[in-house]
Amino acid sequence: MSNPVIAVYPGTFDPITLGHLDIIRRGARLFGTVVVAVAAAHHKKTMFSLDERLDAVREAVQLLGNVRVESFSGLVRDFAVAQGAGAMLRGVRSVTDFDYETQLAGMNRALAPDVDTVFLTPDSRYQYISSTLVREIATLKGDVAQFVTPEVHARLLAKLQTP
Repeated sequence: MSNPVIAVYPGTFDPITLGHLDIIRRGARLFGTVVVAVAAAHHKKTMFSLDERLDAVREAVQLLGNVRVESFSGLVRDFAVAQGAGAMLRGVRSVTDFDYETQLAGMNRALAPDVDTVFLTPDSRYQYISSTLVREIATLKGDVAQFVTPEVHARLLAKLQTP
């Protein structure tokens, strides 16, 4: 491949789940470089700070040689263009996700015509996992170990023990 494509995989990753990691691993096989773009998420209240989310994502992808982790704020389109990305990688779990993601892809295409959106569906084992549900279950003292890495699970437990 003479011109390896850079793909940006944006999200808040609050926390990063096994579903996210499935998409990242598969994207890393398809693209020359995957940049996991961790959103500052100024519009959302996150459980973990930006630095905590960056650390957790970096820890989770450390063995993937063509994956790097960066933070961004503002339009993901601007971040993708600044990275020299040719693709935006998006995970789609359901028809509801697909409806939202196709709207987003259309808008991003209008704003950055040289960046194509590529949808990947997660492995069926991870189809129902979302960060929102993981946070809610963990907050209610449910066991979320099967949805995240052991390191992320430890981070969740520590966060929930902190007043």
